[in-house]
Amino acid sequence: MELDSVMLSRILTASTLMFHAIFATIGVGIPIFIMIAEFLGIKRKDADLLVLARRWARGYTITVAVGVVTGTAIGLQLSLLWPSFMQLAGQVIALPLFMETFAFFFEAIFLGIYLYTWDRFKNRWYHWLLTIPVVIGSTLSAFFITSVNAFMNFPQGFDLVDGETVNIEPLAAMFNPATWPKVFHVVMSSYMTAAFILAAIAAFAILRKNGSDYHKKALRITMIAGLVFASGTALAGDLSAKYLAEYQPEKLAAAEWHFETETNADLILFGTIDEEGVVSNELRIPGMLSFLSGNSFDTEVIGLNEFPEEEQPPLWIHYAFDIMVGIGMFSLLISGAFIFLMLFKRFNEWNKPLLWSIVASGPLAMVAIECGWVLAEVGRQPWIMRGFMTVEEGATTSGDVGIALVMFILLYIVLAVFCVTVLTKMFKNRPPEAEVEKRYPNGIKE
Repeated sequence: MELDSVMLSRILTASTLMFHAIFATIGVGIPIFIMIAEFLGIKRKDADLLVLARRWARGYTITVAVGVVTGTAIGLQLSLLWPSFMQLAGQVIALPLFMETFAFFFEAIFLGIYLYTWDRFKNRWYHWLLTIPVVIGSTLSAFFITSVNAFMNFPQGFDLVDGETVNIEPLAAMFNPATWPKVFHVVMSSYMTAAFILAAIAAFAILRKNGSDYHKKALRITMIAGLVFASGTALAGDLSAKYLAEYQPEKLAAAEWHFETETNADLILFGTIDEEGVVSNELRIPGMLSFLSGNSFDTEVIGLNEFPEEEQPPLWIHYAFDIMVGIGMFSLLISGAFIFLMLFKRFNEWNKPLLWSIVASGPLAMVAIECGWVLAEVGRQPWIMRGFMTVEEGATTSGDVGIALVMFILLYIVLAVFCVTVLTKMFKNRPPEAEVEKRYPNGIKE
């Protein structure tokens, strides 16, 4: 691997995106849980749930602050590291880029109002209503920025004449065939990941403190939501497979080590591949790749050998696909097991093996998010803008990318330390039970 300006630009962009993905995912997912917790707290007159919403919101503000910095870094790097791409596509994708900024400020304004109006309304439902624009703003941010990524996979809404983009249709560019499956997948997986991160925190607290009602309520809420959103993510994955089969068959073929065009194509899980392209030690599900591609075992799946070698994505993306899908199935299993034990009272949903599995599901869900983005971005190689511009053509020729890489890595280390330190100090030695007693010593009254 040659560390030229192209490779250094890729490494810097990848490190920024992978670091930002942590905070972006939390930023999209957490608001809906704040909304659910406060809704149930008001409806049930439950002080534990109101404090739960309050503490989740406080922690959320720190991750939003760090996400703003990393998101700004991405915008800066688009212009500095990928100038040819921005020169070609900048006018076409200007609308969703601007709307993403608008959606963030929309969310931030209402988040500020939400945080500073606790206990200010006689009718608590008025305060809960403020969570709605926060959820809408965070979800719209995901929609607009994902539509930019979708455009890179399916460029449309313009004509290219003598290297210049003309006849630009911003809405056509934004609402391309990749947009809806990608947006649905990003939103569902963000909600799912947020559910399991919050569940992992609650499960760890139960294991450490032998369980309090506060943490048990938090775990029940997040596990129920986790099952719903994990199911939604599985559906999103199915829709994504169908999109790839129709519009980006080379990515699907590389991710599934599918080389020959055929019907009744097998789905390959795990395994290894040698330099000759021979797959071994794999688990094959007969006909399932064809079924996932078109709801029929007779669906023809295009093989990777149909594409020029220079346009084939790297085959190692198969491992990212396996990890992502494996963790998704694990999350479904864990949340389903917890709900099952919770519904049947003769079983104990608080047993240690299950709780430790839930603790593991939090960081694993974030690993799945990272693998999903690796699959999405590396699976588009060699294109930065599919069919129009390769990554090599879009990258800067500057010799200073290495310096920028070191500086940004140091920035991310500082931000990570800052985030962990502030969150730790925010909640350490401040048990939720004490906050419940302090704020609602006589319970919830009308």
